[in-house]
Amino acid sequence: MCGIVGIIGKQQAELVILQGLERLEYRGYDSAGLYVANRTSSHLIKAQGRIKNLAEKVTPEVTGTIGIGHTRWATHGKPSEANAHPHTSASGRLVLVHNGVIENFDELHQTYLADHQFKGQTDTEIVVHLIEELMNQEDLTTEAAFQKVLGMIQGSYAFALVDQQNPDVLYVAKNKSPLLIGLGDGFNVVCSDAMAMIDQTHEFVEIADGEMVIVTPDKITIYDRQGTPVFRPSYEAQLDLTDIEKGTYPYYMLKEVDEQPAVMRRLVQEYRNEDGSIAIEASLLKQIANSDRIYIVACGTSNNAGWAAKKLFESLTQLPVEIHLSSEFGYNMPLLSEKPFFIYLSQSGETADSRQVLVKTNEMGYPALTITNVAGSTLSREADHTLLLYAGPEIAVASTKAYTAQIGVMAILATALGRQKGISAASDFDVFYELGLVATGMESLISEKERFSELTAEYLTTTRNAFYIGRGNDYYVSMEAALKLKEISYIQAEGFAAGELKHGTIALIEEGTPVIGIITEEVMGSHTRGNLKEVESRGAHTLVMVSENLAKVGDQILLPHVHPFLTSLIAVLPTQLLAYFATLQRGYDVDKPRNLAKSVTVE
Repeated sequence: MCGIVGIIGKQQAELVILQGLERLEYRGYDSAGLYVANRTSSHLIKAQGRIKNLAEKVTPEVTGTIGIGHTRWATHGKPSEANAHPHTSASGRLVLVHNGVIENFDELHQTYLADHQFKGQTDTEIVVHLIEELMNQEDLTTEAAFQKVLGMIQGSYAFALVDQQNPDVLYVAKNKSPLLIGLGDGFNVVCSDAMAMIDQTHEFVEIADGEMVIVTPDKITIYDRQGTPVFRPSYEAQLDLTDIEKGTYPYYMLKEVDEQPAVMRRLVQEYRNEDGSIAIEASLLKQIANSDRIYIVACGTSNNAGWAAKKLFESLTQLPVEIHLSSEFGYNMPLLSEKPFFIYLSQSGETADSRQVLVKTNEMGYPALTITNVAGSTLSREADHTLLLYAGPEIAVASTKAYTAQIGVMAILATALGRQKGISAASDFDVFYELGLVATGMESLISEKERFSELTAEYLTTTRNAFYIGRGNDYYVSMEAALKLKEISYIQAEGFAAGELKHGTIALIEEGTPVIGIITEEVMGSHTRGNLKEVESRGAHTLVMVSENLAKVGDQILLPHVHPFLTSLIAVLPTQLLAYFATLQRGYDVDKPRNLAKSVTVE
C-alpha cells in the first residue's frame, strides 16, 4: 500500500514520476500527488482517485529537475485532496512524502506543534511541520533537523523530503517500510519498488531500517542512526519492462492466471539440477531437519497457501506443521516447541505483519526461511534463507500465480527435505514430473474460459452471497476461493469445512444461494456430496467442482487428475476465473478492488 517515487538530476521529472506512480498502482491507493521543482519554479499538485486524475492536472508549465510523487492509501484522515501527499511545512519550504504510520504523531503534535495550523489530518503533515520547527528553533540545517526528527518518531516510515531552498538534494530515510535508491547516469531515483523505475535504471541500492540517505544527481551518501557513513554495494534488479506490461490482456489478473502453467515449469527449471536432484542449499535442509516443528507465518492469500501445503509438507517430511496468521502471531505467540523452524510466505517480501514476527523470532535466535517473489525484499534480507517463487511481477491486487507458486515451492522443499531424511513418501514422489502434469492440467482449464464465464453468469453475477465448501485440502482451497471472490467482486463469500455446515452455517442458506463444492479427495468426496444435498434441499443452487477420476453425471467442472499432494494447484484455478468473471460481469475493476492494497506495508 502507498507508493513513493522520486528523481533528481533529470529534465521533465514530472513525466518520470507520473509513469513511476502508474507502475505502483497495483499497491493500492485512493489519492495521488507530486511535487517538481528547478531553480526558478516549483509545482505541487494533488488529486483524489486515480493517477489519471493527477495527470490531467499536470499542464506544460509543470516541470522540473527534482521531484517526488506519492500514491496514498488512507490511514490517518479520510481519502481527500487535502490529505493526499506531498505535504508541506508551515511556511511551505519543505515538501515531504511518506509511507507508513507514525505511532506517536499526536504526542509530537501536542508537545511541539500545539499552535500550528494543519491543512489535513495526516501524521505525515505533523512530521514535515516538526522538521521545519526544529530548523527554526534550534537553527539546524535541513539534514540535521531531518536526522533529529527520525530519532523522535516512533512507527514505520519511508520518507522523501525536498527543501525548496536547495533543489539539488533529496533527503531519504526508511524504517520498516520499503524504499530503494536507483542509480542513474547523472541522475538518481528513489522508489518503493524497483518496478516503478526499471525504465530509468536496473542498478539499485537497498536502505536498511533507521538509515538516512542524502541523494544528489551524481552521488548518494548513506548514514546510520548514529550519523556514521555506510557503504553498501548496488545490485541489479532482474526485471524486464515486458514482464510488467499487460500486453493484449484487458487486466493483469487474467494475464497472471494464464501465466501459472509457465510458473510451474519455471520452478522445475530453477530448482532442478542437471542430474535431476533438487537445487536447495544443504545448510537450509539441515536446519529444517534439525527442527521439531515447522511454523508457517503469513497473511491473506499466503496464509491460505500455507494451509494448502500443510498436508503435503507433513506427509513428505514427517514433521508437524502449524499455520499462523502474522497479525495474530506477533502479539499472541503460542507456546513454541523446543526447536522450531519458521517459514515466512509473502508475495512481496514486505508484509509488515510478517516482518514484525520475523524480527521477534530473529531476536529469539530461531532460524527462518522466507519464500517470496521478490529478491532483496525486507523479509528475504532479514531471514536466514530465501527461496524465490520465480513467478515474475504480480500486479493485480488479487494474488493468483504467487499463491500457486508458493505451494509449488513448498512441494519442492518438502520433497528435498524428506529425501534427505530418508522418508519413503518423498523418495517415491517425483515432484518435477508431477508439477509438469499440473502445468498441463492448468492449461486445459485455462482453455475453458468461456465455460467459466457462462457458469459465473448462472451462479454468481447477481448473487449477494456465496459459499465454497470442501473437506481436507479442499476446505483450504475453499478458503482461498472465497477470499478471491469477496475481495474483487464484493460478493459476501465464505469458505467452510463441509462437515461444519450443519453446526450453524446451514442457517444462512436461502433459496438460490450459490454453494460450490470442491471434491478432489476420494475418501471424503461422498461426504461432501452429502453436504451438497443437504443445502440443495434448503434451496441452494449448487455447483460441483471435482477431479475427473471422481466425477459423476451432472458435475459441472471437471478437474484434471494430478497427484493427491498437488490437487490444490488445480482446484484453485477455476475459482480464480470464477472470481474474475464475476467481477467483470458486475462491472468492477478487476485489478484494483476498493479499499485494498497489493503490498501491505503497515501493521
